Amino acid sequence: MALVTTTEMFKKAYTGGYAVGAFNVNNMEIVQGIVEAADELHSPVILQASAGARKYAKAAYLKKLVEAAVDTTNIPIALHLDHGADFDICKECIDGGFTSVMIDASSKPFEENIEISKRVADYAHDKGAVVEAELGTLAGIEDAVQVADDKAMFTDPDQVEEFVKKTGVDSLAIAIGTSHGAYKFKPGTDPKLRLDILAEVSKRLPGFPIVLHGSSSVPQKYVKIINEHGGALADAIGIPEEQLREAAKGAVCKINIDSDLRLGMTAGIREHLQAHPDHFDPRQYIADGRVYVKEIVHDKIINVLGSENKA
Repeated sequence: MALVTTTEMFKKAYTGGYAVGAFNVNNMEIVQGIVEAADELHSPVILQASAGARKYAKAAYLKKLVEAAVDTTNIPIALHLDHGADFDICKECIDGGFTSVMIDASSKPFEENIEISKRVADYAHDKGAVVEAELGTLAGIEDAVQVADDKAMFTDPDQVEEFVKKTGVDSLAIAIGTSHGAYKFKPGTDPKLRLDILAEVSKRLPGFPIVLHGSSSVPQKYVKIINEHGGALADAIGIPEEQLREAAKGAVCKINIDSDLRLGMTAGIREHLQAHPDHFDPRQYIADGRVYVKEIVHDKIINVLGSENKA
């Protein structure tokens, strides 16, 4: 099976009341952990590369790792550019074999966002790729994306129809209360997704796939392991999984998860090196990180996405 676009994935997800997980990849072990879990659960999956991942591993290396995953499984896999900053970056990834790209011009004025997103969509469609764009702005920090809390902005449902019609994009990321990074909300707070905004957007765009960014739940199991083995992570809570599952039952067809994978990888490595301080072979300690990455993806597919047996 070759790399696929998200078109058929999203059609099935929308009608089936589930979402496809979009997991950020940075190295071989993370790719393996994600894909092994998805393959065992017979779930479609999106592997996505951020600006930080492309700087660290290079887009060509990431593409080959993903192609290896395709060669060793029978599940649908899409390769997606996460938060493409401009047309040139999106073009580079499309030309390099990415099947899906996100153009993130959400910080621009509405009309400029439309202009940039349409240019990317036109080019991508000519090359057989698909495009995600964003309306609204999420707070938080993740790789090149840095937005202060007071600069975050919920998506305006009154804008979505015009935006999609004028740009021709294939999916839309909206801001309804999720947040980039691991440190989303302080303990004692009660994070709630604006499911009312999601419902209104869905009404304006019937059948159109919606995307949620910043959707890690910050599982405390891995935070605890890291802190017990020499770490000093601040207390934080993420997006409640039951709210994400509710969103996935509606118009949300793609849910992005990154920080949880980083926590799992780090927890496995710290735990291993604490137990075996004499080990210096990366294959030993990184393999334990991979175990936790797989465990996290397994949990997300069943308890958040609902995408098991949907490949």
